[in-house]
Amino acid sequence: MSVVKSPLSDADLKTVGEALQGALVDLVDLGLVAKQVHWNVMGPRFRSVHLQLDEVVDTARLHSDTVAERCSAIGVTPDGRAATVAAQSAIGTTPDGWIKDVDAVRTLVDALGAVIARMRERIAVTGDPDPVSQDILIGLTADLEKHAWMFQAESA
Repeated sequence: MSVVKSPLSDADLKTVGEALQGALVDLVDLGLVAKQVHWNVMGPRFRSVHLQLDEVVDTARLHSDTVAERCSAIGVTPDGRAATVAAQSAIGTTPDGWIKDVDAVRTLVDALGAVIARMRERIAVTGDPDPVSQDILIGLTADLEKHAWMFQAESA
């Protein structure tokens, strides 16, 4: 039961709710992964990679809040609990311990690639049922793709 009356039909709400919840999970995990790597990166490019990771964290946190609030606005309870994120994220395991700068960059390229692929799928399924949610997903995907480009340039 929802305390918020959704403007969407039940079928559309299911589709959009699943897309937004999946986006939330991936964004929360992306922020955690980027911060974990940020704390442990080392190597000759430490400073530039370290600062770049904080930009990803800021982006993930900003967009995760927007996505969660959109969930609430359409009557879906957002779930960013650790167990939910761990069970549903598209991002692979993050290495523990110190991480060489080249490995840090590769970790973020892979993480961003996984999240972006799923975001693009979510964009495709939300267009007809809810262009407002789709617009949010498009904007956040553009920001993630910019980060992916910058990390890929680091690994060239």
